[in-house]
Amino acid sequence: MENKVEAIVKQFFNPENIESVKVFSTRAIVTLRDIAENAEVNALLEKSLLALPEIEKVSIIYTADKKVQKMNAAANDKYNVRGVKKIIGVASGKGGVGKSTTAVNLALALSKLGLNVAVFDADIYGPSVPTMLGYEGAKPISFDGKTFEAFDYKNVKSMSIGTLIDKSQPLIWRGAKACGAIEQLLTETNWGEIDVMVIDMPPGTGDIQITMSQKLDLDGVVIVSTPQDIALIDAIKGVNMFKRVDVPILGIIENMSYYLCEKCGHRADIFGHEGAKKTAEEMGETFLGEIPLHLSIRQNADAGTPIVLAEPKSPHTKAYLEIAGKIKAELKI
Repeated sequence: MENKVEAIVKQFFNPENIESVKVFSTRAIVTLRDIAENAEVNALLEKSLLALPEIEKVSIIYTADKKVQKMNAAANDKYNVRGVKKIIGVASGKGGVGKSTTAVNLALALSKLGLNVAVFDADIYGPSVPTMLGYEGAKPISFDGKTFEAFDYKNVKSMSIGTLIDKSQPLIWRGAKACGAIEQLLTETNWGEIDVMVIDMPPGTGDIQITMSQKLDLDGVVIVSTPQDIALIDAIKGVNMFKRVDVPILGIIENMSYYLCEKCGHRADIFGHEGAKKTAEEMGETFLGEIPLHLSIRQNADAGTPIVLAEPKSPHTKAYLEIAGKIKAELKI
């Protein structure tokens, strides 16, 4: 089927501008690179693809390869995060997929595997790590007036942009100011000796994500998605963006993968199922695993007692630990 779709796409665009052509179920996703968007051509292409009986939905994604390459940071312009051996990002193409909950539970799972772990909350417009790790409303402490002391939760160090702002007030910062605040917290916090730092990245593929990818020596990034098509489209964008800036993709996690009724045991694939797994396979990326949709995961995150610690023997914790084990092996730490 993909060959048919690709043949039609080539009637409208030069092959060098076609990044990829994928078909997931009845949806065709066409990713184009280094070309200006043309609404008229898009409409003609969509009409042609929908004429195929196997295609019911069409998504056309544009990327800007050359613009990203111009943003490469010089070696002497990198953020210097002292004491940290490995840094990984947890990212998503869109908000609302449980990225922050995943980041925190993965960090705690990595700690359970014997690593010295830190979490940095770079989700500047929606910082939630202080809530999940029990220090919401607390302000950072500095003993020397030069560096902040990281918060410590069950031997996991953390710092969040949320400690500097009132949670009830909207943050109206442009990219440069936001990146400056992130740099200050990252480089002026006393982390101690850390094996791996987990960064909760902002959702999307904007200026903050690109800048952090260029100015931090990221050892890899984990993409979080839910199974439904609309989330997977944005997950693909996230994978492609990090590839542009030469950040390794550690794998894709399917969050809210399924729901198991506690009373009857019935399984419901509320958002679909295995969409992230199929996407990973199609893109040649690693599928790290699936996390179920469960009330206790949400309740414990809101209460500041993440599920990995609150219910250490639960199947949900087991899922996080298995994913953390795969990440640890990939990082060789």
